[in-house]
Amino acid sequence: MTDPRLSDHSVFPDPVYKETVLAPLFDGAKNHHVEGFRAIDRAHLVMLAETGIVAPDQAGEIARALDNIDAEIDPSRLVYTGEVEDFFFLIEKELKKRVGPDLGGRLHTARSRNDIDHTLFKLGLRERLNVLIGKAMTLHAALIDAAEREKDTLIVAYTHGQPAQPTTFGHYLAAIIEFVGRDIGRLFDAYAIVDLSPMGAAAITTTGFPTDRARVAELLGFAAPLQNSYSCIAGVDYITSTYSAIELMFLHLGRPIQDFQVWTSFEVGQIYVPNSLVQISSIMPQKRNPVPIEHLRHLASQTVGRAHAMLTIMHNTPFTDMNDSEGETQSMGYGAFESAYRVLDLLAALVAQIRIDPARVAQNIRRSCITITELADSLVRREGLSFREGHEIAAAVARAVVAMGGDLVSDGYAPFVAAFEKATGRASTLDEATFAELVSPEYFVAVRTRFGGPAPKPLLAAVAGYRRDAAALADQHQNLLRRQSDAARMLNERFDALKGKA
Repeated sequence: MTDPRLSDHSVFPDPVYKETVLAPLFDGAKNHHVEGFRAIDRAHLVMLAETGIVAPDQAGEIARALDNIDAEIDPSRLVYTGEVEDFFFLIEKELKKRVGPDLGGRLHTARSRNDIDHTLFKLGLRERLNVLIGKAMTLHAALIDAAEREKDTLIVAYTHGQPAQPTTFGHYLAAIIEFVGRDIGRLFDAYAIVDLSPMGAAAITTTGFPTDRARVAELLGFAAPLQNSYSCIAGVDYITSTYSAIELMFLHLGRPIQDFQVWTSFEVGQIYVPNSLVQISSIMPQKRNPVPIEHLRHLASQTVGRAHAMLTIMHNTPFTDMNDSEGETQSMGYGAFESAYRVLDLLAALVAQIRIDPARVAQNIRRSCITITELADSLVRREGLSFREGHEIAAAVARAVVAMGGDLVSDGYAPFVAAFEKATGRASTLDEATFAELVSPEYFVAVRTRFGGPAPKPLLAAVAGYRRDAAALADQHQNLLRRQSDAARMLNERFDALKGKA
């Protein structure tokens, strides 16, 4: 029987393979990774020249040819023809056309598409993480400003969907500030994994050439080279850590966004959204629809879904270089960044503009008796009762006020006197004015001065701490950006110096 390999006269690429795989990969590379390819080629060439692997005159000729390619070819106008396998081979083909196959082939000394690809993807993620972290810190700052602005603004806090206790909007926003700060920290943790260069791993095991991996990492603005060469081409934790951090951030943000949706409803109405962020009905003229909050909710969910999809794709893949983690998967993941940017921008704008409706808050507090917990606490402190006894008296008062459709402050004293005498067999020492003060929302908040509470002193102390944390995060990010900017300038200088050598 004839070996089919001996009679195989097919020509690469198969038309279906070209259209379903190679063309989309080529388009992804030209749309997302051109600058990364350019930087990697230049950094690798500088290193080859500095280590003597490529002679200075050869490096200069290659450098000038790379410049010519940049000047003569507009990647956005390229259409995949199948003449070459991918974008990498297109650049190599153009280089050989200009300097000949021998010299053109020297640029690829001591490297592989394996280490190039993962370096490309890390550069792409690093660029997007820089934007994402910047936008997240803008939201963080907007929340801090709003928390300070609303430090005295009363709201109804809910548990299990029911009115629970009064607090301040500033106190509520401070809770969001804390998890956003932690989520930004997780983004920085992921960044630290992305920020290690795979270049120099070559296919799997590095090379016998005297390369300088640290130098390439430095020229590309990475913190350092990733040490183990197998990990450089097989470890996808830079992907999973990045998208895990994104998934968590937007899962967390979706929860207060949902609160905002409920709090703007007609029945609750404690948040007022300004006209600039409200759409009207096409048929019902009375309606004010705060639809930006709906967009925030579904975009946050889309971000969670896209990020989680990246983790799913990585599941049960072999621990080696494989296409599952590469071009099309990377391009798909960028969609999570795009929707994330929109959420962060819109949420920061919303937080800066929404206000609490004090009349609706006061009405909801009156209807719900949510200050009654402080009556029970005050009976312990002022009347010497056990908490359980105070709780039972307070519960009886709340039932009576709700039954009459009354207001705890103005209608609760008589039921209180009766419930207290029934439970203790004596009269309370509290007069009506004192009772009214104890069950007021202002008093409820003012006495909660413990660490982390809503009273002005602990809340302002917390806000001051958040501002210090935000400044530290901003410094950390600026240091990363500065290092990358310095590296880009160094790479340009060294590459230009190569071009000057004949």
